[in-house]
Amino acid sequence: MSQRTVITFGTFDVFHVGHVRVLQRAAELGDRLVVGVSSDALNLSKKGRAPVFNEDERREIIRSLRVVDEVFLEESLEKKRDYIVEHHADVLVMGDDWAGRFDWVKDVCDVVYLPRTPSVSTTGLIEHISSLS
Repeated sequence: MSQRTVITFGTFDVFHVGHVRVLQRAAELGDRLVVGVSSDALNLSKKGRAPVFNEDERREIIRSLRVVDEVFLEESLEKKRDYIVEHHADVLVMGDDWAGRFDWVKDVCDVVYLPRTPSVSTTGLIEHISSLS
């Protein structure tokens, strides 16, 4: 019986409990969890700001988690299908704020949208920290 590989993607900047929970839930859907961490350039292009922690630091944080088996650098949103195929993923997991937006890869893997942790967001945390100074 072959291993079921789950893949997910994220910036994982200012790592918080919401990140931990989504990665734990993703890992429960298979035998192996592969995580694509957005490059600094991709983060800048999609969010309009540089991440607080650079791509090497963010990959190190994710790699250190016991539920994560492999980490790679995501350099393009348009390459989702390529990353899924390259890593032999059976399941793509995304947050439910992306619901329906990755259904176009259902021909190569299952797609699961997980609910996000309420009241926890990286943007909200950064804004809160900024307001303290």
